[in-house]
Amino acid sequence: MVSGMDSADTGIDTSVPHPARRYNYWLGGKDHFPADRESGEEFARRFPGVRIGARANRAMLQRAVGFLAAECGIRQFLDVGTGLPTADNTHDVAQRVAPESRVVYVDNDPLVMTHARALLNSTPEGATAYLEADLRDPEKILAEAAQTLDFTQPVAVILVAVLHFIPGDGAAEPLVRHLVDALPSGSYLAVTHATTDFSPPEHQRAHEQMRAGGRSDVWMRPRAEFETFFEGLELIEPGITVVSEWRPPADDPVPDRKDVAIWGAVARKPQEVSAARSRSA
Repeated sequence: MVSGMDSADTGIDTSVPHPARRYNYWLGGKDHFPADRESGEEFARRFPGVRIGARANRAMLQRAVGFLAAECGIRQFLDVGTGLPTADNTHDVAQRVAPESRVVYVDNDPLVMTHARALLNSTPEGATAYLEADLRDPEKILAEAAQTLDFTQPVAVILVAVLHFIPGDGAAEPLVRHLVDALPSGSYLAVTHATTDFSPPEHQRAHEQMRAGGRSDVWMRPRAEFETFFEGLELIEPGITVVSEWRPPADDPVPDRKDVAIWGAVARKPQEVSAARSRSA
């Protein structure tokens, strides 16, 4: 049970698992309901490395934000698909490096937004804002985020473990392009995405059965489709890799790729990328 929350008051359907609450369960949090735990356990039975992947994904988010703030000088972050707050959220990491950093969190779950407004407090020098919006409506996200962020200056768009909830081959790339095309040169894009590229055939079939039966809301994508999110952008070393291998601490053990099963990458928007995309369209 989620402490301090009345689902009747918030309009949250606790009988249906939600990705943010299931992810919170895998991370060892307390903000989830029985349906989320049941869904999380089914994934864990079929894919034993799912908790390893969730933690590795969260760790890459923290490393990427730290890199963008400390090494790239980014002071504005648009974090879409925020998920439930936990330790070292985007604004925590960014404002620890630069207290003046401005962060906008976006999620389509009212529970996430309730927790975010209550727990994610900005430094006095910076700003933290919260939008209840859906990734499938990038115009709304950009319009409302512009009340906090200056889109004439570089912005880092964070799409961590959210695009795989957009079903359909090729369906996610136009949403990414819409967001990136609104950014000035010198901005960055950070993305992570679940994949079955490292899974044995029986695990791939198991996931397809779960999705066909309505028990999985994850649309796995192969590396080839993940690469399309970065067309026209300059990938930051080490490029596209599993999240556990993106600039890991030297003393951290590296888990097996099949357990992590999440692609990750960070890229920079160079000059004239919008024009180049228009010519190639």
